[in-house]
Amino acid sequence: MSRRCSVSGKGPLVGNNVSHANNKTKRRQLPNLRSVKITMEDGTTKRVRIAASTLRTMKKKAAQAAAAN
Repeated sequence: MSRRCSVSGKGPLVGNNVSHANNKTKRRQLPNLRSVKITMEDGTTKRVRIAASTLRTMKKKAAQAAAAN
């Protein structure tokens, strides 16, 4: 399974570790993925991997929609 958010498409970034002596070595910055169950329109549930920041945004939008109704 790839390390990619199924909603936003966020994936790993590549950068450098820089030591105090200014030595540079390659590193990967992985997204903060969470495995959550989402209920589909037909009532079935599906397990997806979503970035924590995307999950937070989805909860925020749901709360705003609930407050508007």
